[in-house]
Order: sequence, then C-alpha cells, then structure tokens
Amino acid sequence: MHATLPLLEKSDFPAIYRDTLSTLQVNLGYLCNQTCIHCHVNAGPRRKEIMTGETVESVIRFLGSSGIQTLDLTGGAPEMNPHFRYLVKSARAMGIRVIDRCNLTITQEAGYEWLVEFLAGQQVEVVASLPCYMGDNVDAQRGNGVFDASIEALKKLNAHGYGIEGSGLLLTLVYNPQGVSLPPAQAELEAVYKRELGICFGVTFNQLFTITNMPIKRFGSWLISRGQFADYMQVLKDAYNEDNLSSVMCRNMVSVDWQGYVYDCDFNQMLELPMQDNQGQRRHLDDLFGTDITGEPITVMDHCYGCTAGSGSSCGGALEAK
Repeated sequence: MHATLPLLEKSDFPAIYRDTLSTLQVNLGYLCNQTCIHCHVNAGPRRKEIMTGETVESVIRFLGSSGIQTLDLTGGAPEMNPHFRYLVKSARAMGIRVIDRCNLTITQEAGYEWLVEFLAGQQVEVVASLPCYMGDNVDAQRGNGVFDASIEALKKLNAHGYGIEGSGLLLTLVYNPQGVSLPPAQAELEAVYKRELGICFGVTFNQLFTITNMPIKRFGSWLISRGQFADYMQVLKDAYNEDNLSSVMCRNMVSVDWQGYVYDCDFNQMLELPMQDNQGQRRHLDDLFGTDITGEPITVMDHCYGCTAGSGSSCGGALEAK
C-alpha cells in the first residue's frame, strides 16, 4: 500500500470553518464482505477494527445531548458490527434520521437474512453503492459476481417498499467513476440509471448520488502504482469550483472512527488527521459533550479538491444539485 498523505500535505486549498453541526457520521468498523478498488477506507474481510459496545453507548449519549438531526452509518459494511441494530433502534427512538451506507451484497450473505426487513421496519434510509448500471464495470471495481448479487439485493429492497413511490422508504444509489476522471452530471446519469435498471431488471430507486473518488488509501495507492496520482490531482485542481466551498459536508458534520475519535470528515479519518484540542491532542467524541464547535477551522489538504471539483462531491452527492 502506497502512502498518499506525503503527497497531499503541501496544499494551497483555502481555509474553511465549521457551521452548525447537524450530522454525525459514524464508522462502525473497517470489516467488509467486499474489497473494492475505489475504496478510500481500505475495508475488507480481514480487517479487525470494529466499534465496541462501550463506544456505541458514547455515540448514543451524544445523539441524545447534541441536537444531531442525522446519524450516517458507514464502514466497511456497517451492518457487520454486532451492535448495528441496537444503535439504529436507539437513534430512531429519538426521532433521528438514520442512513445506512450499504454495499448491497451484504444483504445476500449468510447470517444477514434479517437485514432488509429490519431496515424497512426502522424506516432507515438506504444509500447503496452501485458504481455502474453495467455488470462488467461493477465487477471490475468490486469483484466477480458483485453486480448480479447487487441486483438481487435491489429487488429485495424494492419488494420491501424501498424505492417505491409513496412508501416513505428512500433508496439512493451511488456512482463512482473509474480511473482519472470526474463523475458526469448527476441528474443526467440518474436518468440513465433509472432507464437501464428499470428496463433490464425491473429495479426502481429514488435518486442517484455521484461521488468523486478520493486520492487516498486503496484508490490513491492504485493511482500511484500506475503513475497517475499527479495526473488525477491535476484533474481535480483544474476543475476546482469555489462555489462549492459553502456546502462541503465537513461544515456541518463530524466523522467518528471505530474507537470514538473525531474528524472533520471521513476522508480525514482515513488519513489519520483528527480534530484536535487547544493542546494539539486528538479529540474523542466524549470530549465534544457540551462543546460548541461552530467556527472552528477544518483541517484541509490537497485531497479536499476532490470535494470541490466540478459539480462538487459529498456523501450527499453532487453539491451543485443542492
């Protein structure tokens, strides 16, 4: 694995500052049933990092005291954490919106037959990665057989009401490009996805997010190994759009790692760039109880160009569409 942080540290990205905190994004662990080329987490079946019950309790206490509106669960495959259901139920009991960032194929794994019914029963929003509507492209990024398993998962989600108009169960698909390119226009690609998946497989969904691949971890290492890292960074910088600065996700979100330490975003978490206190010590979620972080500076480096390039990119898709 090639280290990308030394290539990102020297940066001219502009200073940005926090706005009101509304979203807590929690990484429940790096364990995953897949190993994807574009994964910025470097997740996989052999990862041992997983959030403990004690740290999950800290998350629940913070949710109850902070006025958080959205709990965004990610991984790895967040559903593989043994405390996943408990955390979801606790957050929903508080009236908090819960998002599950699902890789789809986890619903097809033995031992996870309960998952779709549970998500529907708790009215959890599903944000599901499907990097293309063509099978060969998906399998090239995510492994042989992943596309077919993903389609079966989508059909199961549809059968439980997800993506069906009037059901109240929101199903969002996520597109990631291949290689050194930015995503195409989100609205246009969404129309193509809906047409192709509907005609070919009878699958429906509510919306599509386009997300730019970040030059860190597995994807960053892939770029370096092919001598394309500098080229990709130039693509991002050439497409820099200042208008996107006001709506980047780090302004309103805190990212929590599997140990409970906090970061400005999921990407900074993967680069081990934690939020720090006045003494330069990394902060834990427990340190944020009763603390107003509005106006604090956000740690930025060259990878931040990935969120501001072109139409912009965040965990909620293109920023220009907001």
